[in-house]
Amino acid sequence: MRKSFDGLYALAQQKLEEDPREGALFLFCNKSRTILKILYFDGSGLWVLAKRLEKGTFTWPQDEGEKLLLSRRSMAILLEGVDLRRGHLKKWYGD
Repeated sequence: MRKSFDGLYALAQQKLEEDPREGALFLFCNKSRTILKILYFDGSGLWVLAKRLEKGTFTWPQDEGEKLLLSRRSMAILLEGVDLRRGHLKKWYGD
């Protein structure tokens, strides 16, 4: 998770074949799924937001390396600690 603005922008363009300037949010997670970064272009510049979990892991709804389109609601649920595969809060949530 060493990539920041330029590295994440390049991943979105080259690997995902998307243009970050079109307003979508791009989520990137580290291998252990404890850190998540969001890349967003607001029209005047790039934002990079990061969240590091103190315990537990993010549950990606698909296998690693696959491009995935999430609704706003699904993204919010993912960020709140819900296991999108099973539809319930993870055991670590709220401890």
